[in-house]
This record gives sequence, C-alpha cells and structure tokens, in this order.
Amino acid sequence: MNFEEKHQYLVKNIYDGLTNLNTGFDSPYIYYFNESDFEIILDRVEKHNITISGIEPWKNGEYYDVRVMEEYPDDKLWYRKVFEDYKALKENFQYAASYLLPSK
Repeated sequence: MNFEEKHQYLVKNIYDGLTNLNTGFDSPYIYYFNESDFEIILDRVEKHNITISGIEPWKNGEYYDVRVMEEYPDDKLWYRKVFEDYKALKENFQYAASYLLPSK
C-alpha cells in the first residue's frame, strides 16, 4: 500500500464516524481526536491488526508530548497504558497517532 492508500484505509476503517479535530493546525493527513473518540480508535486498530507506533497528545492546540513503541519493547499493547496515563492527567487532550498497517 502506498501512502494515499494507507490514509484512505484509515479514514474508511478506523476514523469512520469520529470527529477529526484538526482544524488546519497540522497536515490534513494527521487526524486528532478527543479522548472518547481516541479510545474507539484504539479498539478499532486492535480489531484491524494495526500497530500504533506513536501517540501524540496536544493541549489547547499546542504540542504536549509524544510516546513511541520503541520505549516499550516488551509490550505489544503499550499504547493502552500510555493512554490511561494521559487520561489520568485530566487535561482534555487531543490525540493523534501514527500507525503501521499490515501489508494485506
């Protein structure tokens, strides 16, 4: 799959029915979601066998932090713990993620 095909796959299968909060402050290919929608994203990527390689929370339209899978080499579901840690801060983040799609 090329870049555009991967993007369209995410739009159709992962982002469908959710609200993209990117109002133009970032690339149109990077979608941002509120906490409840991002939790749905996590469920969907697991269902579709997609790997999350990074999570980036933003606060009030500003970059806040990033966590990447290389920081958690022994945990396939590392992003669940990271997401729970961010939620516990109660900062009303907007979440973006980077994904590794299977070749099929």
